[in-house]
Amino acid sequence: MDRRTFLRSGTTAALMLGAGLGSTPGRTKRRSRAEGAARNIIFLVVDGMSMATLTAADELRRIRGQADALHWIQLYADARARTGFMDVRPRNAIVTDSAAAGSAWGCGVSVNVRSINTAPDGAPYVPVCHIFQAQGKKTGLVTTARLTHATPASFAATVPHRNQEDTIAEQYVDRSVDVLLGGGNRHFAADQRKDGVDLYRVYQQAGYTVVRRRQGLHAVQGTGPLLGVFSDGHLPYSLDRMNTPELEAQVPTLAEMTSTALARLNEHPAGFLLQVEGARVDHGAHGNDAGAMLYDQLAFDEAIGTVLRFVESRDDTLVIVTTDHGTGNPALNRSLNGYPATLKEYERVARLQYTNDWVLRGLSADSSVDAIRERVETATRVGLSLTEGERLQAALQGNHVATYRMMSPPDATLGAIMANYTSIGWTGTSHTTDYAPVLALGPGSELLQGFGRNTDLFWLMCGAAGVMDAVPARQRQAATAAG
Repeated sequence: MDRRTFLRSGTTAALMLGAGLGSTPGRTKRRSRAEGAARNIIFLVVDGMSMATLTAADELRRIRGQADALHWIQLYADARARTGFMDVRPRNAIVTDSAAAGSAWGCGVSVNVRSINTAPDGAPYVPVCHIFQAQGKKTGLVTTARLTHATPASFAATVPHRNQEDTIAEQYVDRSVDVLLGGGNRHFAADQRKDGVDLYRVYQQAGYTVVRRRQGLHAVQGTGPLLGVFSDGHLPYSLDRMNTPELEAQVPTLAEMTSTALARLNEHPAGFLLQVEGARVDHGAHGNDAGAMLYDQLAFDEAIGTVLRFVESRDDTLVIVTTDHGTGNPALNRSLNGYPATLKEYERVARLQYTNDWVLRGLSADSSVDAIRERVETATRVGLSLTEGERLQAALQGNHVATYRMMSPPDATLGAIMANYTSIGWTGTSHTTDYAPVLALGPGSELLQGFGRNTDLFWLMCGAAGVMDAVPARQRQAATAAG
C-alpha cells in the first residue's frame, strides 16, 4: 500500500490491507486482530546509530564475556519482528538532523532541518503525544539527552527552531506530558533560564512529582505525572558513569528510567505512548569516540531488554525500535593481511576506563605532550607515541589540519589516533545519509513495509492505536501532498 492510499483509507482498511507487508518472512508472536489493537506503543530510538555501530556493539558484548547477542540482534535472529529500512531525507536537504527526523515520526510530515513539527511557513503540526492524549492515553518521554533536545521534543513540542529549548520545557507542562525523565536542568532551573522562571515550581503546581537523583527515582511512588532531571545538560556517557562513583549515585541508567516510566504509565487503563531515546550514541559518534558510542549503545540495548520483558506476557503493546540517522559511519577496519590482529586490537575497547570526551575535558591548548599522553593512558590504557602526543597537542592548539579538514579538531584527531589501537575507523564527524533500520513487533507491526519513509511510522502508530481520526485534516493533507 502506498502512502496516499494509506492516508485516504479508513484505519480498519489500512490495517487489514497492510497485513503481511513486512519485509521478512518471520512472524511476530502476536498479530494485530483489529483496528486499534495496540493499547500501548513503545517507541525506542537510538540517536545517530550507523549499522556498523550495532555490529561493533554486538562484538563488544562477546569480548566482555557475554555470550548472548544484543536484544536488537536477537530479534532479527528469532524472526520475532517485522523489519525494514527508512529513507530519512528531510524536506530541504540530503542529510537530516534529529529535529527533522524526529518530526517525521512526531507529525507524519517531512519538515525542514532544525524545525520541530513546524511547516516552512511557520504553521504548527500537532505532535503525536497530543493526538494520543486527545484519545485518553498517557504519554512519556525518556532520554539520555536534555529532555528539551530535538528527539524527545519531536513527539510533544512545536517550535520553529530546535534551539528554543526553554520554550520546549514550558510546552511539556502546558501539554501535560505525563512522564519526563532525562537531563536538561539548565532549561528548568530559575537561575539558568533566561527568563528566570522556576519551571520546577510550575511543574509541581501542575501536580508533578519532581526528582533530581537516581535514589529519588527508585523511591518514587504513585501514579501521577513525574518529572526527573538528573544533570545540567545531557546525562553523562555510560562508560564515564560506570567508572565514576558520584555519577553512578546521581544518574540512573536508561533501562532504570524506562522501567520507572513503564510502571507509571501502565497504571492507566486507556494505555500510553512512550518514547525512549538512547541519545548519546550520536554524540559519541560526532566526537569519533568509540568508547562513548559503544557503551551507550549497550545501555540502549539494556533498555530494549527492559521493554521486551514488559511485553513478554501481553498482546496489547506495539514496540518499534529504530534510529533517526547515522553519524560518523564508524566501522571495524583491517587490511587484508591484518585480520588476526583485529580481535586483539578491538579487545582494547573492553578495557577502556573513560571516554575520549573525558580525556579532552581535562586538556587544553596549554597542556604539555607528557600531560596529554598520561591522560590518554589513564582513560584508555594505551600508551601514545611521542609523535601521536604532539599531533593531539597541535590539534588542541588549532594547528593541526587533516587532509579531510572535517577531521582536524581535537576530538577527530584523538579518534583517528585511537583507531590505530582499536581498528575502529571513521568517515567523518557529521550525520550521514544512511537508510535507517527499523523493526516492530506486536499489534500493528503488520503495517511495517520493507522500505518506506520515516514519516510512515507516525501513520503506523496512529493506525495501530486507533487514533487516526484525531489527526487534523490539514496534517493529513500535507502528508498526502508530499507523496
